[in-house]
Amino acid sequence: MEVPEFEGEKEIIEKKRLKERILKLLDCTYKHYHENLFLPQAKPAQEYIKKRNFTKRELEDFKMGYSINWTELIDYLQKQGFTYKEMLEAGVVQKHYNNSQENKNTQNNTSNSKESYYDVMAGRLIFPIFNAFNECIGFSARVLGQSDYAKYKNTAETLVFQKGKVVFGINLVKALKQKGGLEKIIIVEGQIDVIAMHRAGFNSTVACMGTALTKENAHELKKLSNNVILCFDGDSAGTKATIRSIDILKEEGFNVLIASLPEKHDPDEVLKEYGKDYLSNLINNALPIIDYLINVELKNYDLNKPDEKGKFTVSVLKHISKLGSDSEEDAYLDKVKKITNIPIDILRRDLEKIKGGQANKKSDIKITDNVLISRENGNIRAIKFILGSLIYRKDFVNKNIDYKKLMPRYCEIIDKAYENIPISSYFDYFDVDQNPILKDCINIDFGEYEDAGKKYFDECLWTLISQELIQRQSELAEKYKECTDSNERIKIIQKLNDVTKSLKDKNMEDFYVR
Repeated sequence: MEVPEFEGEKEIIEKKRLKERILKLLDCTYKHYHENLFLPQAKPAQEYIKKRNFTKRELEDFKMGYSINWTELIDYLQKQGFTYKEMLEAGVVQKHYNNSQENKNTQNNTSNSKESYYDVMAGRLIFPIFNAFNECIGFSARVLGQSDYAKYKNTAETLVFQKGKVVFGINLVKALKQKGGLEKIIIVEGQIDVIAMHRAGFNSTVACMGTALTKENAHELKKLSNNVILCFDGDSAGTKATIRSIDILKEEGFNVLIASLPEKHDPDEVLKEYGKDYLSNLINNALPIIDYLINVELKNYDLNKPDEKGKFTVSVLKHISKLGSDSEEDAYLDKVKKITNIPIDILRRDLEKIKGGQANKKSDIKITDNVLISRENGNIRAIKFILGSLIYRKDFVNKNIDYKKLMPRYCEIIDKAYENIPISSYFDYFDVDQNPILKDCINIDFGEYEDAGKKYFDECLWTLISQELIQRQSELAEKYKECTDSNERIKIIQKLNDVTKSLKDKNMEDFYVR
C-alpha cells in the first residue's frame, strides 16, 4: 500500500532542502571571498589588513575575505549552479531599488546583464559568521575608506541567519571546549576585538552582533560554559551594554564578572597601548556584578553633595536588593556604609523599603490573553512591535493610522518603512547597531505570534493611543484648574468629555490619516 504524502511533510522537506542549498551557497561564497583576498584587485583590503596587523593565521582562523565588486560574486555563484532566487534567500545579493543611494551607485558599476542584482557586500572586507557547527550562516562586512554608509553591514535576516541568535567566534570556542581548554567565555563588542583577543591568546573570546546581547545568545553560550567575563568598551555605550547584559546572563544562570577597560578604549586598543599583561590583569581581577555597579554609580554622583549622596545610596541599594542572599546583602551594605558614612541600620531599613516596593511592582502587570504589558515597559514594547510590523509590511497593520503623529520620535524609520525598502537597506540609512530600538524591530520573530499577530498589533496600537489620550486628559484637567474665563472653561470641559469618551469607546479617530 502506498503511504500517502501530507502537505505538512512537503513543507518541512522543502524548507530543509532550501536550508541545505542556502548553507551550500554560503559555504561557496565565504570560500570565494577568502580567495579574493589574495588577488591584486584586493589591494584596499590588503592595506587595511596590514594596518590592523592581522597575521596569516588570523586570516585563516576567521576566514576573512573581500568582495571585489558589485557583480563578480554573482558570476561565480551562477557558474556553481546557484540561481538568483537562492542568492536572494541566502542574503548575499539584493535587487536594485531606485530610492536607495547605494543601489543608484551600483547601477553605475554593473553591466546591463546584471542590472537587476548586486552583491550587498561589494567593496568591503568580509567577516564570515559561523554557527556552533562551523557552518557559514552569514556575513559581517566592513567598509574600507571614507563612506556615507554605516561602517559595518550585516547579512539581513534569512532562514539560517537571525542576528539576535548569532555569536561571532562560537565555532572556535566550541572547538576549544572539545579540546578541554575552556574555563570561561569572554564577551567583547565587535569582530575586530575578537580577532585581537585571539591573537593575544584569549582564545575563548566571542562577540554578539552589535553590543546587544540577547537571551538567545546567552542560551547558546550556556551550552559551553557557566562562567562569563564581560569586556565591553570603556565608554558610556559600553557601560550601558554591560548593564543590559548582566540581567540576561544572570537569568540564564551564569557566573558573571566584569573587566573594566580604561575610558574610551576597546580591547584591541588596550592591547596595542598597554599590552597583553595589562589586559590579562584586568581579566584576572574582573569585578563581581555589584562591585562593578557601585563603581559605575560612583562616577555618576558627587558624594560631597548631600542630595547626590542620597541618590547614589538609593541606586546602589536597588542593585543590592536583587542579590537574594542576606549574607551577600550585609557584606555590600557594609561597603556602602564605608563609602557614605550612613549607619548600617538606616541602610538596612531603606533596603527593605526598596524590596517591598519591588514586590508591589511585580503585581502591577496587566495580563490580556497571554499578552504581558507592564506599565513601565509596555509603551516601548508596543513601539517596537508596531515599527517592526511597518518595516516588514505585515498584512495586519492598520492603514488608517497616522503613525508619524502617533510616534513622532521615529519619523525617519516610518518614512523608510513607507518606501518599502528591503530590510538590508536599513543598515545603509541607519547605524542599526547603535540604535537598539531599530535593532530590536528588525530582529522581531513574527513566527512567535502566528495567528495572534493582528490581535497583538491592535493591543499595542491602543496602548500607545490610550497613553496619548490619558496625557491629553491630564493636560486639559490642569488647564481647566488654571483657567478663570467661564467661556473658555466650557470649551475645555467639552474637549475633556470628548477625550474621556474616546478612552471609554477605544476610539482611535484622532490618530487617523487625514
